[in-house]
Amino acid sequence: MKRRGLLAAAGVVALTLDLTVPARAQWIVFDPNNYVQSVLAAARELQQINNQITSLQNEAQMLINQAKNLANLPYSSLQQLQSSIQRTQQLLAQAQRIAYDVDQIDRAFSTSYAPATSSQSNQLLISNAQSRWQNSYAATQDALRVQAGIVGNLDTNRIQMSALVTSSQSASGALQATQAGNQLLALNAQQLADLTAVVAAQGRTQSLEAAQRAAAQDQGREQLRRFLNPGQGYQSSNVQMFH
Repeated sequence: MKRRGLLAAAGVVALTLDLTVPARAQWIVFDPNNYVQSVLAAARELQQINNQITSLQNEAQMLINQAKNLANLPYSSLQQLQSSIQRTQQLLAQAQRIAYDVDQIDRAFSTSYAPATSSQSNQLLISNAQSRWQNSYAATQDALRVQAGIVGNLDTNRIQMSALVTSSQSASGALQATQAGNQLLALNAQQLADLTAVVAAQGRTQSLEAAQRAAAQDQGREQLRRFLNPGQGYQSSNVQMFH
């Protein structure tokens, strides 16, 4: 009877404890596989976000580079180069007497530089000789003026070259670098144009001097012929030898 009473009491205590414990206090089961899968899924989402951010950054940088490549060079030497070329052209255009004109040259060599003939008067021979000397004198002056003008361009060219080299080295994009290179080529072309002008001016002077010597020799022979043959219209008072 006593044992039966203890068992009954234990059952009552157990029933009382079961009724007083809340349902949330029951044991929670941890699933490691599910946890790993959740972490991996979160990591993949994070990687996708990072990839999207990197792609956007690359696109932004590409747009920035395109903008740089399309940016114009802030410096231009075109006006200065054009001014230098115009100054040289003006000096050439100011050539005196026989200038750089084919028709004018042809007329001169058909008159004052033409071979002396027996039909020409002594006065005409003297006039032609004076005209040839004046042509050579003017050509020498013109050549010196062209040379002086080109020497004056040297300082401008030096400044432009320094500025263009600096611009090329600091170019932020392909277009700026190309424009700087093109302007350097233009400067080189302008310098070659100056060199061509000098050669042309010097060549003109040398050619006129050579033509003057040739004409003077021819005229000298004609005057000598007239001296030796006074009966063919030679006038002793007009004898002048031009060499």
